Amino acid sequence: MTPKIGQKSWVHSSSTIIGDVALGEDVSIWPGVVIRADVNRVVIGDRTNIQDGSIIHVTNPGANPPDGYPTIIGNDVTVGHGAMLHGCTIGDGVLIGMRAILLEGSRVEPHSILGAGALLAPGKVVRSGEVWVGAPARRIKVLSEEEIEGLYLSAKQYVTLKDRYLKEGL
Repeated sequence: MTPKIGQKSWVHSSSTIIGDVALGEDVSIWPGVVIRADVNRVVIGDRTNIQDGSIIHVTNPGANPPDGYPTIIGNDVTVGHGAMLHGCTIGDGVLIGMRAILLEGSRVEPHSILGAGALLAPGKVVRSGEVWVGAPARRIKVLSEEEIEGLYLSAKQYVTLKDRYLKEGL
């Protein structure tokens, strides 16, 4: 399978993308990222940024559930440095903190935050508008409308930075 890269997306030369991967438009993949979709698919939505050293993988079909777990990431998502995403689903407008770990079948609904260093156990769900932290991760608060708007600002800033890299040929 050849990865599909959307228009105006940027992948740093030190990153690796393998298999059934689809990147939306205006996506940025920063240094040292590994996206491995060799046994299932990875879909990354528009204007999402995957920061330095993050790892994205999937689970095998034939496991529980029979189709395995792909990794699906929505639009306007910020995935912080060194995060590990394994067979999970992330909604639109989400912030995944640095070194956070999301395990198979876990889900982060739109407009939410999973804090730095958090461990989201298999099958756990962060509901829309919630903030979860810790290992194991637990809910600590609900976001205000202003805080939710800030999640989109983060994604927008990375689109601007990515555009600068593209313009400068980096």
